Amino acid sequence: MELITTPNLESPDDFYEALLEAHEGLSIEESHAFNARLVLVLANHIGSLAVLRRALAVAARSNESKSTP
Repeated sequence: MELITTPNLESPDDFYEALLEAHEGLSIEESHAFNARLVLVLANHIGSLAVLRRALAVAARSNESKSTP
């Protein structure tokens, strides 16, 4: 399975709203724990280590570009 890196959400604004709602009332620590659980649930759904490694690499590159002035 190839990693999709182009916009692919059918309703991105609705998903973002739902994500924000899921974090309402959580402390920073609880929010981080929620994000970790969400990542694990989605990783399990994907199931392919190759795809997950590619996603990690893409996310790492995205983080590097934000920290470069």
